[in-house]
Amino acid sequence: MRRVYIPKADGRQRPLGVTALEDKIVQRAAVEVLNAIYETEFLGFSYGFRPGRSQHQALDALYTGLLTKKVNWVLDLDIRHFFDGLSHEWLVKFMEHRIADRRVVRLIQKWLKAGVLEDGKRMRAEEGTPQGGSASPLLANIYLHYVFDLWVQAWQKKRAHGDVIVVRFADDIVVGFQSKADAEQFRAELTERMKKFQLELHSEKTRLLEFGPFAINNRQRRGEGKPETFNFLGFTHICVKKRSNGMYTVLRQTMRKRLQAKLNEVKTELQRRMHHPIPELGKWLQAVVRGHIRYYGVPMNQPALATFRYQVGRLWHRALSRRSQNGRVLWDRMRRLITRWLPMPAVCHPYPLRRMGVIT
Repeated sequence: MRRVYIPKADGRQRPLGVTALEDKIVQRAAVEVLNAIYETEFLGFSYGFRPGRSQHQALDALYTGLLTKKVNWVLDLDIRHFFDGLSHEWLVKFMEHRIADRRVVRLIQKWLKAGVLEDGKRMRAEEGTPQGGSASPLLANIYLHYVFDLWVQAWQKKRAHGDVIVVRFADDIVVGFQSKADAEQFRAELTERMKKFQLELHSEKTRLLEFGPFAINNRQRRGEGKPETFNFLGFTHICVKKRSNGMYTVLRQTMRKRLQAKLNEVKTELQRRMHHPIPELGKWLQAVVRGHIRYYGVPMNQPALATFRYQVGRLWHRALSRRSQNGRVLWDRMRRLITRWLPMPAVCHPYPLRRMGVIT
């Protein structure tokens, strides 16, 4: 397995493991068999890397829970270096609990211990599973199924005094509580639970915030300003009141870091393609904007979509104007190009309450 690094939105590097073709084929076949087994075991609030489930289903479930349950506090969880810190010993124990065939377990052990090739040197892996492998998402789900999912399900039934909602997409987890006491107790007990399985909650990124129908008025009464926001799957979730009737709702906007990172990618690629024919540039930018709208086109996020389209048009205008010293493109012509090639912002996903009602 070869080690490569890709840049993250915060400027750091994310390590990936690129597997050989033969390993990819074997891993893909094993994952198909294991998925059929574990899909009957995994719980409903787990959405990451599962057949027939997507990011938008997780987003819809979170939105629906925040609006239909008595949620006043949100715990935004972050596991420090989850994929790198995953214990091989515990993972094998979890798999032996469900998989009786020792050959399959030994095969997975070989993948875990294979290590990575970095700068021509082989680095053995004592813990963690490399991101990028076909089996890694499933192994991560199995690990968190036993460490978190089953535990939180039992905790909700036995320890909680009010409503609790849980949404997990791989290692991105959001938990909502009716009472602050439940939230604080849950956080303390989860910290100990994670330590038992060689995991750790990120002390700075794991936050407990007041969020819900009473958060705006309560914080105003205490002179604390607007409720805090949290990020989940590329969206910033904001506690707001509707202009029409003053009712509480959750506003989902494109994360600023994600939007800016995508614009930086477009800017770099435009510099590389600066002298390509305009129709070719237009088709490429059309695909970029359409893909962005397809993911971020949720209700009430049209302003962020319009901002992205405008900024892409501005970057395109700058690139065309720099083709030559006397080649500045007039804005009248640029507007025609933008209208011709860049799709208009549109809502591509229905309101979560409507979609979840159909699904359930």
